[in-house]
Amino acid sequence: MNYANDQLVATQKTAVEALTSLSEKTFSSLEKLVELNMAASKALLGESISHLQALTAIKDSKELLALQTGLVKPSAEKAASYSRHLYEILSGSSADFSKLFESTTAESQKTVTALLESSLKNAPAGSEAAVAVIKSAITAGNNAVETAQKSAKQAVQLVDSNITALSAAAQKAE
Repeated sequence: MNYANDQLVATQKTAVEALTSLSEKTFSSLEKLVELNMAASKALLGESISHLQALTAIKDSKELLALQTGLVKPSAEKAASYSRHLYEILSGSSADFSKLFESTTAESQKTVTALLESSLKNAPAGSEAAVAVIKSAITAGNNAVETAQKSAKQAVQLVDSNITALSAAAQKAE
């Protein structure tokens, strides 16, 4: 019985370490997002002021049209750049979270499976059907987690390919 308790304590310790790592990664990503948004806000404010100053110097409609035309392309480029930076931050965080989740899940599954296997060895006679149901449930649960992980990876790959295609199309449009 002490062996099972030691396994549970080890599993809980691993879970706490994973939570700590996840928290650190989350705060790091949030810090990067705040820095990106602050830089973008600062740049936008500076550009807005210089555009207002340029507006005050306009003398006719041709100058106004030229000013408006000159603002469109840099704005699109800056929006694309912001989107790329945002995507890099989010995809890096997602990759870190996925790796952590996969390693933690695999370790937890092994520990729980080993714990249940050792507990089921001491099952009373005549409980073979119940033991088979429990083993089947464990296998189904493990398969469900694996399927979910594969689906999540495919979704991330699809989003990544879409972002890459959009970025390439935006660069060609420039």
